[in-house]
Amino acid sequence: PFSLEAAYGNTRDIERTVLVAVHYFTAATRLMDIVPLIESDHRIQVVYTVPPSSIFSRGAHEFLRDTGALMIPWGQATQRRFDLILAAGQGSLEHLHGPIMTFPHGAGPAIHARRLPGDGPAAPCRMEGLGLRGLVVRGRVIPSSIVLAHERHRELLARDCPEAVPITVVGGDPCYDRLLASRPYRDAYRDALGAGAGQRLVVVTSHWGAGSLFARWPGLPRRLAAELADEGARVVAILHPHVWVWHGRRQVAAWLADAIRSGVLVLPPEEGWRAALVAADVVVGDRCSVTRYGAALGLPVLLTPGDDAVIPGTQYALLAEIAPRLNPDAPLAAQLASAGAAWSGVDVAALRESLTSVPGRSAAIIRGEIYRMLGLDEPESPPVAEPVPYPRPIGVGVR
Repeated sequence: PFSLEAAYGNTRDIERTVLVAVHYFTAATRLMDIVPLIESDHRIQVVYTVPPSSIFSRGAHEFLRDTGALMIPWGQATQRRFDLILAAGQGSLEHLHGPIMTFPHGAGPAIHARRLPGDGPAAPCRMEGLGLRGLVVRGRVIPSSIVLAHERHRELLARDCPEAVPITVVGGDPCYDRLLASRPYRDAYRDALGAGAGQRLVVVTSHWGAGSLFARWPGLPRRLAAELADEGARVVAILHPHVWVWHGRRQVAAWLADAIRSGVLVLPPEEGWRAALVAADVVVGDRCSVTRYGAALGLPVLLTPGDDAVIPGTQYALLAEIAPRLNPDAPLAAQLASAGAAWSGVDVAALRESLTSVPGRSAAIIRGEIYRMLGLDEPESPPVAEPVPYPRPIGVGVR
């Protein structure tokens, strides 16, 4: 649509063109909570591109192809100016032309990035979860607007890049708001996962990488299903999208085949995990965003041991203080019971309040900021946080 024949091919008289830069799979899923706020506007054309800055970029290509998004090559995206650029990942944004609006792609900052091995001297590690990598390039803050979920995140950002603080907007967490909007459908989600009344539903979830739950205890989902079989509990496994992208869906499904045969429900990386959280009774997980969203929803959490450099003052730091640690060598049923006993209403309120400063208001704030940057009047109808789709486990069907 940007060639010499663009005028010939256009069916609509487009007033603004928005580029969505999708770095990897997890960024794509976050942006799909934001793009619907504008894509139905007949004045706006939305196009997508994948920056070549992540080892997980293949997942972004696959995701966008499956959704039917209009994609343009990265080389073409860098050769023209756009009215607005949306991104939820880091790297290479300095090569694009137009005002850039960035979002976190998970549940906010949690740990400091791991230091790379090498012969050079050590330097301070930046925190993960605020998009600091590539934030400043050659003396220039690259975004024009940075959306943060919480007021506290401004203070964290100011430590590493005080120049960026004036362009921040506390826009809440659109993913969490969709979880809240989905709560009326809890029973329907439980039915879709085969969990009847009084039947416990356990979510076991893993981040990616060497220190993750799935790397250290790959048999944990199957073991949970076996140890909880007498009480008829349902176990749902959720793996970080990077696991699926890096190792391949066929390989990951093969690794999980025994767990699926034992009754574990494995959810695909695109969607389903949010419905499972709304339906769940307890979460067993590591530092991944799924664990932290579950805690904010009020679910008791049993954390796997980890040696991450936790960032003080974050929601995950609070969760790490409250949640009991999993002992992989001890019976699991008793530990799940103790996780529930360790939880309180005060804990839930604190974890929820440390995730987002404006629960339920994200869609309105973010849409307002987008239209401000586009120089267009907002549509008259107010934006809403849509409930999430029903979960569709892969492999063996629900019993």
